Amino acid sequence: MGFTRSRFLGGKPSKAPLLLPFLLTVLLVGSQGDGGAMDNGATERIAEESHRQDSAYLLIFIMLLTLTILTIWLFKHRRFRFLHETGLAMIYGLLVGVILRFGIHAPQSMSDVILSCAVNGSPATLLVNVSGRFYEYTLKGEVGQGKGHQVQDDEMLRKVTFDPEVFFNILLPPIIFHAGYSLKRRHFFRNIGSILAYAFIGTVISCFVIGLIMYGFVSFMKVVGQLGGDFYFTDCLFFGAIVSATDPVTVLAIFNELKVDVDLYALLFGESVLNDAVAIVLSSSIVAYQPAGDNSHSFEAMAMLKSFGVFLGVFSGSFALGVVTGVVTFTKLRDFPLLETALFFLMSWSTFLLAEACGFTGVVAVLFCGITQAHYTYNNLSPDSQDRTKQLFELLNFLAENFIFSYMGLTLFSFQSHVFNPLFIVGAFVAVFLGRAANIYPLSFLLNLGRKNKIGYNFQHVMMFAGLRGAMTFALSIRDTATYARQMMFSTTLLIVFFTVWICGGGTTPMLSFMSIPVGVDSDQDNARRSTKHESAWPFRIWYNFDHNYLKPLLTHSGPPLTATLPACCGPLARCLTSPQAYEEPKFANFCFNNVYRGGQETGTTVSAYGLVLGILSKLID
Repeated sequence: MGFTRSRFLGGKPSKAPLLLPFLLTVLLVGSQGDGGAMDNGATERIAEESHRQDSAYLLIFIMLLTLTILTIWLFKHRRFRFLHETGLAMIYGLLVGVILRFGIHAPQSMSDVILSCAVNGSPATLLVNVSGRFYEYTLKGEVGQGKGHQVQDDEMLRKVTFDPEVFFNILLPPIIFHAGYSLKRRHFFRNIGSILAYAFIGTVISCFVIGLIMYGFVSFMKVVGQLGGDFYFTDCLFFGAIVSATDPVTVLAIFNELKVDVDLYALLFGESVLNDAVAIVLSSSIVAYQPAGDNSHSFEAMAMLKSFGVFLGVFSGSFALGVVTGVVTFTKLRDFPLLETALFFLMSWSTFLLAEACGFTGVVAVLFCGITQAHYTYNNLSPDSQDRTKQLFELLNFLAENFIFSYMGLTLFSFQSHVFNPLFIVGAFVAVFLGRAANIYPLSFLLNLGRKNKIGYNFQHVMMFAGLRGAMTFALSIRDTATYARQMMFSTTLLIVFFTVWICGGGTTPMLSFMSIPVGVDSDQDNARRSTKHESAWPFRIWYNFDHNYLKPLLTHSGPPLTATLPACCGPLARCLTSPQAYEEPKFANFCFNNVYRGGQETGTTVSAYGLVLGILSKLID
């Protein structure tokens, strides 16, 4: 076991930065002076040295991002499409990982390291009594047998390994929120049925296909003696869930640059946005699968139904929480764009944390919060805040995404517990591609039975090819690496991400040409050509009318006032619920004010108590 001294109880607190853990080798000073107890001067020196090292390691990541940005600028001038910025960030991370692992060795000083102790088990916190003074040590992980002399090198590698919660609470929220906030809603909702089918049904199909194939490979590995630990069917399903999360950021960037057919772009983007949310809830449901009895890994129908209930409950709760927080606005800040942007940012981020604190899934909540805010809240922002919020989340998304991909490359060499099994790796690649095929082709066939605009075979082949794995798959796999099975999943997942980003992402342009996918499509002209045809479908038309006539006037300052859309008998209620800014639009001003006045005459200018309460609340909010 490796323990790190955290603080001296009752002494001066540590100065280590909060961003990186305060990781130091266990120190023990021999009997001298005051009986061997560590004085405050030594504590200060250790804290200062740790602070200096942590700053240097953070500087490495900053330099990685800087180098990535400069290379991206060069690639944009050279029009080099065979390697995306994320793949480039991974290469730079790999190079730094190689240098840290094999090129730099910390001085080996074993005088401060104890290689044995009489503690049974692995306590999370260890209090050590040194001459009557207690020191607290925190468990950092297991030190491999025979590697006691490598403690200093392992400590250096641990310092560049972040806590997985950093990814979930700091880096993932801006990526997921930006996906929802930048969503091209017209293309998305025009293909909403197909997107939901691929994201929900397709992800579940992919999860179970991958899980079943991997269970077959794992069973074979047990027979031939190639499995070094426990690996159950639930572990196979969990692996299927985490690698079913697609992240075709490389492909979508090329699609956007080449102006590929908007429907193909919408299908891929929409699926990737939603299936990240589905994958994380699905993985949580699989973890929640607990059959009754002694065998906790046997199949039981009631436990399966309970897991399905957990899936529905967590997803629907996260969805509702995200939508509700997305429509919360305070429009008095319109005159102060800086404050308005800051509040918008904090409300968006707090949605993720609130969902996690309530036991829901923050990824789902922040995704639908972003979609809702783009559709409603965006219209309530001042013009300055509209520009600032878009640029802010675009910047955060860019930095967080490239940071994660750089860290992926570095982790291949800095992670201490890799388990690479050739049979498992081969099985994983086979399962991933078969799972993707089982998702795309059967569902496309069924969807084409009801679609007027068919999903052609060339589109299906590109969607199959573009099923890259990325940030979400990595974050889910690194969150728990305590067991042999999870360590093998994480190591294999890294290889899958590397392969799909470099090979599939790099081959996107030749694939588009080979499949004769139309490029250079003007999305505005495409909308004008096909909007009438698609929006004539009755579900879309009903939703569009309801949203335009009732929801937008209620939740935003845009659209026709409710006094123009609600019946005359609802005049008092409509006036209370309509924002005063809605009347500022010229085409509604005369009609609405006249309508309000005539409505007041017809009803004797009386206002109900309910309308009065709503009016007061509206004034307080607006």
